[in-house]
Amino acid sequence: MNESRPIPSPRRRPSRRGVIASTALVAALALAGCSSDNPLDAQTDTSTKADGSTITVGAADFPESEVIANLYAGALKESGFQVNVKAGIGSREVYVKAIQDGSVDVVPDYNGNLLSYFKPKSTEKTSAEVTKALQSATPEGLTVLPAAQAEDTDSLVVTAVTAEKYKLASIEDLAKVCDQLTLGAPAEFAKREGGLPGLKSVYGCEFKSFKPIADGGGPLTVKALTSDDVQVADIFSTSPAIEDNGLVTLEDTKNNWASQQVVPLGRTAKLDDKAKAAIAKVQSKLTTADLVALNRKVSGTNKVEPSAAANQWLKEKGIVK
Repeated sequence: MNESRPIPSPRRRPSRRGVIASTALVAALALAGCSSDNPLDAQTDTSTKADGSTITVGAADFPESEVIANLYAGALKESGFQVNVKAGIGSREVYVKAIQDGSVDVVPDYNGNLLSYFKPKSTEKTSAEVTKALQSATPEGLTVLPAAQAEDTDSLVVTAVTAEKYKLASIEDLAKVCDQLTLGAPAEFAKREGGLPGLKSVYGCEFKSFKPIADGGGPLTVKALTSDDVQVADIFSTSPAIEDNGLVTLEDTKNNWASQQVVPLGRTAKLDDKAKAAIAKVQSKLTTADLVALNRKVSGTNKVEPSAAANQWLKEKGIVK
């Protein structure tokens, strides 16, 4: 998902593939110790249940990443590790370096975009293809643990009325009527590989018009869709707005977008079998529906802290007592 995610609201996330220059600069200065607000210098959560081993779990600068980081942290604590959680680290460029230099030990990521980062010209799309390619593309010293079923990716979404009117269940169906409809998405969608060029190449889909909307699939995009200002929108698959507004996600039957399953990226020397087993408990149970529900909790009207939302999920799944 989702090569370029702007940060228009607390729900949205930074680019998973590129890097916003100002963010990278601030993060780089922080890594160099030039800012007292550097999350890599701050310990935000420490377990008192420990066997002498400490693992630092990092999170990128968006709520979903922080929630997943707290899921890993809770499972690790339950297995006897002392755990630090450091949120708001920033872009992939920053947290990969942080893992390599030992500032953090494991960070949640997404397999397709991680592959694109390590192998910029990757063409693999399916989960199996991405998993295999990622194994060989991951640099020495880093480890990518098995993917969860949970996935956060671009998705083309329509209202139930539009789906019924044009009999839409997939992007293949949409391709037959693209020339009658307007698409709303971030401006960069017009040029990036998985955007308009990909839809044209993979599906033969060329929209009547394209409306740039700058909130990365957020409230402005949803409003444009539900008011019929646009008939199709690019909204990320774990957005609660899809379910909350009764929207219909069109199946990407030809894999225009690469798999974007949740994967832990960690430091090989730090993650022993015990730590991997603890994280695997989360990975084996985490679904896309879970991410939607967790995102709703941390970004809805009755917001809860990511750590609290994570702890509740861990208890519901029987991972912690």
